[in-house]
Amino acid sequence: MARLNDVYKSEVVPKLKEKFGYKNPMQVPKLDKVIINMGLGEAIENIKILDSAAEEIGIIAGQKPVITKARKSISNFKLRAGVPIGMKVTLRRDRMYHFLDKLLAVALPRVRDFKGVSPKGFDGRGNYTLGIKEQIIFPEINYDKIDKIKGMNITIVTTARTDEEGMELLRLLGMPFRA
Repeated sequence: MARLNDVYKSEVVPKLKEKFGYKNPMQVPKLDKVIINMGLGEAIENIKILDSAAEEIGIIAGQKPVITKARKSISNFKLRAGVPIGMKVTLRRDRMYHFLDKLLAVALPRVRDFKGVSPKGFDGRGNYTLGIKEQIIFPEINYDKIDKIKGMNITIVTTARTDEEGMELLRLLGMPFRA
C-alpha cells in the first residue's frame, strides 16, 4: 500500500471536509490519475531517441509507455502524420501514489535552486500540470547512461471541481507550491 494513500485517507480527507464543508466523504476531491508525457520532436530525424526515452520513462514510472504519433502533417517541421513524436504513461491507483510520493519526497528536492512549483499550472477544473526540464532528477536514472537531457510534463488529474479545491488537495498531500 502506498504511503501517500494512507496520508490522504487519514489526514487530507478530514481537513478538506472541514474546509469546504462536505457532508459526504465521497464529495471530497481525490486523485484520479497521473499522466507523464514526453514530447520528442527530434525523433523525426533520429528514431533511436525513442528507445532510450521509452526505457527511461519506463524506469521512472514503473510501467511501459505508449508511443504517441503525430496527428497531422506540418511541412515547416518536416513532420508527417503517423510519425512517432513522443510517449506517455498513465498511472492509476497504487502506482500513481507511489510515483507522486517519489516525485514530492525525492525528485523535486533534487532540482537546483528549487523554490517550489508554480501555482499557475491549474486548468480551471482542479487538474495540475507540472513541467520538468530534465529527467535526471529521478534517482533511478543513471547519469552516465544518458545520451540527451529530456524534459517531461506531469499532469495530475483530480476529481476536484475548482482550482481552489485541487490546489488544497495537492498542498495537503505535500506539493510544495511557491508562496
